[in-house]
Amino acid sequence: MFKKILIAEDQEMGSLSVQKTLEELNIPNVDYVYYCDDALAKVKKSIRENDPYDLLITDLSYEEDHHLQNIKDGKQLIEEARKLQPLLKIIVFSGERKSGIIDSLFNNCKINGFVRKARNDSKELKKAIAAVYVNESYLSLDLKQEVKKLNSYEFTSYDITLVSLLSQGVQQKNIPTYLQANNIKPNSLSSVEKRLNSLKENLNVASNEQLVAFCKDLGII
Repeated sequence: MFKKILIAEDQEMGSLSVQKTLEELNIPNVDYVYYCDDALAKVKKSIRENDPYDLLITDLSYEEDHHLQNIKDGKQLIEEARKLQPLLKIIVFSGERKSGIIDSLFNNCKINGFVRKARNDSKELKKAIAAVYVNESYLSLDLKQEVKKLNSYEFTSYDITLVSLLSQGVQQKNIPTYLQANNIKPNSLSSVEKRLNSLKENLNVASNEQLVAFCKDLGII
């Protein structure tokens, strides 16, 4: 089992929940911090002393207070920690519910596990730690189903660009101008209309506004 773990969590109740779980797993060396900057400083210090952490468990959202921070959230902390220690195992322990964001954490940030804060999160966290220890990724069954549902829609980068522009208030008829200026193809109005209509039909929504709302709920924009 892991010997040295760093917990980054700004809520005391969340920190106590993780602490209880790690005590039950008999982890010998556990450090707790409330701020992302402090977490990164701990990672740097552990590397400098040739005693690096085996696992980082971090939340995603951190409330701002009178302590000014350079690193504002868990995603940025993960990215900075990975630069320093590429092989560091990372589990996100968060209340995040958007499947698009969770999927992005695995695909883009290369996290090893995700546990949603909930009633049985201690049990889920134990499972995640055990799985990640043997080099398996961990996502609870309900979250796997949500992410699988997201991936079944097969959003392309082109789709996300179109919906993002709509969400920024760009009218559909003006989207080709942006696409042409950024050398994104296809960039004709008919192509844009065809793709947006296809998305709406596949997702069973009636308007561009509903399409934007749907994609925001998923967390892909």
